[in-house]
Amino acid sequence: MSFPLSPDILLCPSACKVIGSMTSVKSCFRCAVIVMEEKTQVCVLSCQGVGRIEKVLIANRGEIACRVMRTAKKMGVRSVAVYSDADRDSMHVAMADEAYHIGPPPSQQSYLSMEKVLEVAKQSGSHAVHPGYGFLSENTEFAEACKQEGIIFIGPPSSAIRDMGIKSTSKHIMSAAGVPIIGGYHGEDQSNERLQAEAAQIGFPVMIKAVRGGGGKGMRIARSDTDFLEQLESARREARKSFNDDVMLVEKFVEDPRHVEVQVFGDMHGNAVYLFERDCSVQRRHQKIIEEAPGPDISAEVRRKLGEAAVKAAKAVNYVGAGTVEFIMDAQHNFYFMEMNTRLQVEHPVSEMITGTDLVEWQLRVAAGERLPLLQDDIILSGHSFEARIYAEDPNNDFLPGAGPLLHLSTPPADQHTRIETGVREGDEVSAHYDPMIAKLVVWGEDRSAALKKLRYCLRQYNIVGLNTNIDFLLSLSGHPEFEAGNVTTSFIPQHYADLFPAPTAPSGATICQAALGLVLQERKDTQEPFSPFGSSSGWRSNIQFHRNMTLQVGEKKVDVVVVYNKDGSYSMQIGAEAYHVTGEVEEEGGASFLHCSVNGVKSRPKLVILDNTVHLFSTEGSSEVSVPVPKYLAGVSGSGAQGGAVAPMTGTIEKVLVKVGDKVAVGDALMVMIAMKMEHTIRAPKSGVIKKVFFSEGSQANRHAALVELEEEVEEGKGGEGEGSSK
Repeated sequence: MSFPLSPDILLCPSACKVIGSMTSVKSCFRCAVIVMEEKTQVCVLSCQGVGRIEKVLIANRGEIACRVMRTAKKMGVRSVAVYSDADRDSMHVAMADEAYHIGPPPSQQSYLSMEKVLEVAKQSGSHAVHPGYGFLSENTEFAEACKQEGIIFIGPPSSAIRDMGIKSTSKHIMSAAGVPIIGGYHGEDQSNERLQAEAAQIGFPVMIKAVRGGGGKGMRIARSDTDFLEQLESARREARKSFNDDVMLVEKFVEDPRHVEVQVFGDMHGNAVYLFERDCSVQRRHQKIIEEAPGPDISAEVRRKLGEAAVKAAKAVNYVGAGTVEFIMDAQHNFYFMEMNTRLQVEHPVSEMITGTDLVEWQLRVAAGERLPLLQDDIILSGHSFEARIYAEDPNNDFLPGAGPLLHLSTPPADQHTRIETGVREGDEVSAHYDPMIAKLVVWGEDRSAALKKLRYCLRQYNIVGLNTNIDFLLSLSGHPEFEAGNVTTSFIPQHYADLFPAPTAPSGATICQAALGLVLQERKDTQEPFSPFGSSSGWRSNIQFHRNMTLQVGEKKVDVVVVYNKDGSYSMQIGAEAYHVTGEVEEEGGASFLHCSVNGVKSRPKLVILDNTVHLFSTEGSSEVSVPVPKYLAGVSGSGAQGGAVAPMTGTIEKVLVKVGDKVAVGDALMVMIAMKMEHTIRAPKSGVIKKVFFSEGSQANRHAALVELEEEVEEGKGGEGEGSSK
């Protein structure tokens, strides 16, 4: 297709590039937008991306879908949701003005299906698509497909996604733009031998990263030549699963760096700004767990240099929209470009809190062709903000992701300085098919100390029953003296492991009394028989003092409690040699139950949740669980699974079976690789032996605690009889 050109009119093809450079007034031939800037090289308005956005499809799920919908509603923009079978009753579906089903739970058949998402966008009459983060947010082909369909993609040009999405390409672009980079191998030769040789030349430890990676996936550290190939193969498998691309780069791994990133924003008029930095150093499994803005102990001069380097990076790829430039920073505050995320980040709220902005609103306005709401000198840093990611996971079991129902969920009250970013409600299920994040708790304070104090106070008020969470771990982390001092690096968790994972302490006698009181009061409430001692408020019947023996389960131990119902409505409790005088009542407040009680004169008001024979107590001092033991004949199969075999630690898909019947294995040998919560988990042998049975094949689904293999102890020659040494 060709158009006649005049000295004052320049052709803007679909790539939105201006042919030539002129200093006179000129216009884009296709969109007829007048370009006033001199010597412009790129059309200032995308031919397909200009116009009002009155209806937006959110091509995502969970908390980010809800987050975008809240701003859309505020702006008077209608929202369209998409959902899989697993999300049919989810919060983001309920919040949307319209919602469309797009397939079964696996994301490849639903949220990652470009064809299905685009079909819904056209069917619903959506003017734009907001991809959120993850899924299709950094997919070049999807951004281009939106453009071809005349639908605004709320994000950068596809060329910027492509250039910054391939790590090797982005490093070359950044180097040419004068952004500091760290050396490594980004070449085309992907043979094991070449990558291993390059790693040896760089010097161990090295970081192996998928060139299209992100979110900690497809990333491994090789600390020596001997474990390089194992880590390489693991990274490749995870990259293929997550990005359908297993091309790797190898870089020098900087020990104990800080992870500092800068929020940038560009518009179609050539403007680009930075909204200061975030420190995201504290991570587990290479994934962020707590973030803050601004970075602690970063001087104004370093802050300015970081921001200016990030803007250089954005302008080098003609960036439009929200983006994040990630740097690693050494102890001397030297920083090096790591990667650019060409989307809105999970942790964007902390930047909003310190600048008083709504970045989703900025995204919608910029995508419609408007100029940035603020220029650099207008953006003022105020106060300090933290974000804690609340996950369904078990920190005491290597942060193993979990899934299941949120039987009880209560949160701190949201206000101007406290945000609860979530996509789930009480009763909802945390699905095994997606990321296990339950919510983001975001707080703001006048300074870092005030913000940190507020974070810890709010974490105490975030109470969940039904599955394991990392809330107690977040409290340990945020209360660590080194964290309070701002001495954070990416090695923070392993360096302070003993402090962050203290041996569990048994509940105090007073706490056990509170649990016993909660059970007695619950029983009294539920008992209808008028003459029952449990139904009587005084605990008396026929002028006979009522005694009761209770057995409670506290951790692995059983504790006997003698309860005496006193005439004045109080209780005398005996635990071993200790005696307690206990009074209290349950009061309902804001949909929650609180136990107003006194134990030996000490008054307290813990939140009380009783579910499935277990008493959960939540207070500002922490949380405790005390349960009523289940008789053995009612107890189910032990959670440890098959004795001596290997069991599935969570529900997931068997990605790779590494052994077969008859193989000899030693303790710690890899048996299988599972994929759950979009992460790869290696299942290792719990003991030495011979594989007797393999219960699952590659591609099959295994439920939590399912036996994966049967191991038979190897009988020494000349010893043992028939059937000896077999275990399952």
